[in-house]
Amino acid sequence: MDKINSVAILGGTHGNEFSGIYLLKKWHKHPQKISRPTLNVETLLSNPKAFAANKRYLDADLNRQFRSDLLADPTLGNYEQSRAKALSLYLGTKENPKFDFVLDLHNTTSNMGPCLLLVQQHPMYNLMAGYVKLKMPQVNISRDEDHKSKEQHHLLATMGKFGVIVEVGPQPQGCLRHDVLAWMEELTGHILDFLELYNNDQLPELPKSVEAYRFLEEVKVPLDEHGERAGMVHQALEGNDFKPLKKGDPMYITFDDEVITYQGQSTVYPNFINEAAYYDNNLAMSLSEKVTIDVYSKK
Repeated sequence: MDKINSVAILGGTHGNEFSGIYLLKKWHKHPQKISRPTLNVETLLSNPKAFAANKRYLDADLNRQFRSDLLADPTLGNYEQSRAKALSLYLGTKENPKFDFVLDLHNTTSNMGPCLLLVQQHPMYNLMAGYVKLKMPQVNISRDEDHKSKEQHHLLATMGKFGVIVEVGPQPQGCLRHDVLAWMEELTGHILDFLELYNNDQLPELPKSVEAYRFLEEVKVPLDEHGERAGMVHQALEGNDFKPLKKGDPMYITFDDEVITYQGQSTVYPNFINEAAYYDNNLAMSLSEKVTIDVYSKK
């Protein structure tokens, strides 16, 4: 097995997602809470200027800057593009990462509960999914664009040899919620426990398979002929992240009170429903399919 020795936990990649930021502060005061015998764990605030300004970002979304070609492009020099290059010096390149595992902490305004996003494929992630579901059954496991190569991925979590995103909501931007922060802390603890047990070949008996959700596509709200919003997410769908959406179910309602239903042939499972951060792109939600992870698969 690949041993995990060095772990980087990052929060505040988006400066107005507060749970990870304040957990970093807590762990700085109480490092024993994230300490594990076989792990060298470091923490870092990803986007300090955005946090100081209480904004998601200043110039560009930091969590979209980590494709290999973007990191190598010297002409990309706004604040977040420069910050990504600085983080690459700290974390190492994708070809030669300095950390075995990168854990990136995020909040969402959507009702996704505690969610573990797997952005790559490897047998270790299958085992992690089984362990996390065993210890925290309410966690939703999402395979987020795991078909992409590491070099093509723009996410900060892909800067380690391995990496995942912890995504927890609902939490308004620039706010804290006790339940959401507690979920994030618990899920992070289970991931660190898993890595420790994995290193020592001491994992408990795990379920043979777990349900997960694989990203299909992002969809936009209805737009008029001028590209302006013509409607919004229907109340029947609002807050129902990871619940089934079937053909004929209400999906949107226009400002003229026309109900627009889902017309896909296959049942899908929306998430990031009505995420506030995606309003600038008129994105309404992501659609996923339900899949099964074979926990002991070698693929």
